[in-house]
Amino acid sequence: MAYRPSVPTAILATAATVAPTQAQQRTQAALETTDDYERWYTEANNSNRMLLSLRSGIPTEIAWAFDRLCRLCNNDLFFLSAIPGLTNALFELPEWYIEQNSAGKFKEFALFAMPPDLERHRRHGLEALCILRNSAATKDENAEELVRHKKTLPLILSALHNVQPDSDENTEFLLYMTDIFQYIAPHHTLPPASAPPTSSPLPPLLELVRRTRNRSLIVSSLTCLHLLFSNPANSPRLTVSSPALAASLLYLPLLTDRVLIDACINYLYAHLSHPPMAKAFLLHPDMPSALKLLVTQILSEQIEDTVSLDIGGPVHTAPAQVVLIKDHELTKEELDGLISQPEPQRCYEWMKLMFVAKSDGELTQVDFWNLYKDVFVPYQDQYQLLVASDVIKNVNVVFPQAQAMVLQGPPQKFVVRGVDRRKDDRLSERFKCQWSRSECGTAPFSTAGELYEHVLEHISSVVEENGQSCSWATCSREPLPKPMLRAHVLTHLPSAQPQPKHPSQSDTITLPSPQHSHPTPNPTERPPPPRKTTLSVKKPAADPRMEVLEESGLSVSEEEGQRRGRKAFSGVRKLMEGIQIRDETLMNWITEMVQAVG
Repeated sequence: MAYRPSVPTAILATAATVAPTQAQQRTQAALETTDDYERWYTEANNSNRMLLSLRSGIPTEIAWAFDRLCRLCNNDLFFLSAIPGLTNALFELPEWYIEQNSAGKFKEFALFAMPPDLERHRRHGLEALCILRNSAATKDENAEELVRHKKTLPLILSALHNVQPDSDENTEFLLYMTDIFQYIAPHHTLPPASAPPTSSPLPPLLELVRRTRNRSLIVSSLTCLHLLFSNPANSPRLTVSSPALAASLLYLPLLTDRVLIDACINYLYAHLSHPPMAKAFLLHPDMPSALKLLVTQILSEQIEDTVSLDIGGPVHTAPAQVVLIKDHELTKEELDGLISQPEPQRCYEWMKLMFVAKSDGELTQVDFWNLYKDVFVPYQDQYQLLVASDVIKNVNVVFPQAQAMVLQGPPQKFVVRGVDRRKDDRLSERFKCQWSRSECGTAPFSTAGELYEHVLEHISSVVEENGQSCSWATCSREPLPKPMLRAHVLTHLPSAQPQPKHPSQSDTITLPSPQHSHPTPNPTERPPPPRKTTLSVKKPAADPRMEVLEESGLSVSEEEGQRRGRKAFSGVRKLMEGIQIRDETLMNWITEMVQAVG
């Protein structure tokens, strides 16, 4: 029987005449054209052009509508329910395909080419079903529309019972059907065994799994069966000799095909979740090899991370480069510049050299007076000292933010808040002049260049006819002419940049105890660091799938089943000892099984 359009061709002619006018009326409207979405083609009314094209029967119009729908079904803005009658129109072509296949029309052209119009209609049936499948996979709303539609389940049952996978086209057609059935299967209750065979999807699905060699169709059919039997109401329809069980065990060794293995394991889980099937499986001839494959699958999915564990005691460390901070003391040049100045200017300059402003700093007034007195008392016969009260008052002149106050006790404490001692760090002494056998009183310089210029001044200030000896610290070099001495003193000056560390050198050093003094005058006397006591072990980073192995480990009351089960688990004991699972409960379960068969 030839395919007949549901709408007369004249309707499409009218629509084709009206459509350009409607398009011209919408030229001023803002149409969204991103991702193949055009509002004009998705209008929610009965005169939608795609709908009229599908019902026209004109091949070119139908091809245009399918081309448009194939792109739209992947768009988030496309909904089957938004266009009235579109779902029914898409169902008509697959129904025609099943009708022609059931009548054997396609087999008549197995040896010779099919007439173009029949071939075109058959292709349109496949395209319509593909659009329904893709739209359901893209949007949950479209999947719900197909689940609720009254034609969906009858169409699936008709296809499963009347279309055989004996050609590429029929295999593709059944693949689309089983993909759509996956949205219905979790909530579908199988009819009783006494019901007519055509009312149940179970027999044809089992036959598909048994007969077909198409990988995609096997995966889709096993997924349908897994979803069907995940419904507890369908568990009584499971059988020990199920073709799906045989197929799942047959394809289980294909560990590299993750999608196919997932479908097989999911069905095995649904099958073995039913206690009678789990007990019967222990008597299955393929049970030992299947158990070994399942354990191998767990080991192949095992992901481990290397973790370092320190089994030694605590290690005490200190920075390799220690910066010693100390209070600033007046240099000889600074003291010489202060002694002869009149008071109170001398006190002001002394404070600027000895102290810095610090909001949270605090010094006692007695410390202030003692520091001043210790410096200038030796010269009080020549230069008069200030009294203690005047010294404390001068703090506010030099540091306006500082404030002398009394902290209530007990005991009372007289302090100056807002200032602190100026600090010197040991690193700044790298560029301190060591001329005159380390007696040079010049303050440390900030760079090596400044220090070199200063040493040249020392060399130029001394005139000796037979050469000049090096006066740097403890240097014992014989006298040298000035040009050679200028070059020689460079060997004493520190590098402008710190010495680079070796990549393997740590930023810290180990100490034998927290109380050990550091730094020490002689580093070679420091005890050696403790030996490294770090172990590298592997720990699981993720949990592999354990569902099927859990179900296959159910205890049974039958003596033969217990014997075969124990023997099978004994055969995989060595493999199970290598399983590492992060979940403590699952790991304890594995350990108990290993110990039970030990």
